[in-house]
Amino acid sequence: MRKYILSISALFIILLSSIAQDSPWTLEECINYAMENNILIKQTELNTQYNENTLSQSKLNRLPNLNVSSSYNISFGRSLDYSSYEYVDERTNNAYAGIASDANLFNGFQQKNTIEKNKFNLLASIENTSKIKNDISLNIAAAFLQILFSQELLNVAKNQLEITTQQVERTQKLVDAGKLAKGSALEIQAQYASEELNVINAENQLVMAYLNLQLMLDMQYDPEFQIVNPDLATPETSEMLDDVKDVYANAEQNMPQVKSSEYSLMAAEEDLEIAKGALYPSLGISANSGSRWSDHAVDLRPGADDVYTFGEQANDYFSVGIGLNLNIPIFNRMQVKTGIANARINIENSELELQSTKNELYRSILQSFVDASGALKKYNSTEKALISMEESFKYTEKKFEVGLVNTVDYNTSKNQLTVTQSELLQAKYDFIFKTKILNFYKGEPITL
Repeated sequence: MRKYILSISALFIILLSSIAQDSPWTLEECINYAMENNILIKQTELNTQYNENTLSQSKLNRLPNLNVSSSYNISFGRSLDYSSYEYVDERTNNAYAGIASDANLFNGFQQKNTIEKNKFNLLASIENTSKIKNDISLNIAAAFLQILFSQELLNVAKNQLEITTQQVERTQKLVDAGKLAKGSALEIQAQYASEELNVINAENQLVMAYLNLQLMLDMQYDPEFQIVNPDLATPETSEMLDDVKDVYANAEQNMPQVKSSEYSLMAAEEDLEIAKGALYPSLGISANSGSRWSDHAVDLRPGADDVYTFGEQANDYFSVGIGLNLNIPIFNRMQVKTGIANARINIENSELELQSTKNELYRSILQSFVDASGALKKYNSTEKALISMEESFKYTEKKFEVGLVNTVDYNTSKNQLTVTQSELLQAKYDFIFKTKILNFYKGEPITL
């Protein structure tokens, strides 16, 4: 009975999972999926983990080390027995065991500056990961909107094909009644074939848009994959765009690509301090302890037995040592001077990289502002043109139905209407995407 219940439960979970997978995806779900599964994001996160380990190790390097060593040697022929300090001409067995430790007391603050450098490298890596996530989010939003745009283009193509289908029947009736020449029927049929091809092309474009989105999500192509059609607001003239300088001022303070470049500059400045640290003397401390054993060792103590045991040798030869190590740099083939010069060059390069990042950010914001403004103007003008075009087409269509307009004029009017509808959709989605970019630079999440 228990197995039966478990089987039913498992089946129920599978069905729920299947239903969930078949449900349309929102933009937020697509972005969240990419954040968890995109390969590039995983690679940048691994790089961040690497920098975390590097920082952790640089902190641990301040601690003393401790190592245990041992050796066992077998010698044949004439050799020196280090236990008796006599030369013997036979097989000799020697053993040694010891423990040693050393620590750095001062090295020109290089360890301290290395920790600071690795900290800035980690922060830069974290911000770079955020930048990659932002870029992927924007790309997914663009791909998502491309699907919506392709769907609307497909609807336009289907609607136009439906109108032409009706006109094919009406034209044939007019031809049969002798009101139109036979060529009119052939021309409208050619228009039908052309618009049927437009529908096929629109369907292919929609399939490619879905494929592109799924590739961005690093998922296998699924022809059943669908997205949610959000209720997108129609662009309004009253939607005033914020000033470019205000958007840039906010982005300069918060965008991860700027922060990453700033942290890289700080890391380069710490590199200079590390290079300067090589000019100072270094001071270290070391300690060691150990003992040895040999099968040819002789116990020279008065009254000692002939057998010099391992324990006795280990006790008699046990030693402890401690020392200070001072290193004063005098001449190192100009390596320190060259290192300092190269560190300064890296700082200048990092400063240029930071300025280049800010310039690129400003150009991106300015381009989005110009594109959004242009798209809004185009939408408003195209919307007005479409109203007139629709009225003109209705009038032409009525005249065509009674034989007052030939097929060529009818098709020309219809094609102009289709082009205007497509341009209106293009302007609409251009405006939506560019405003989403500007809102993103202002710190707002990407949503539809």
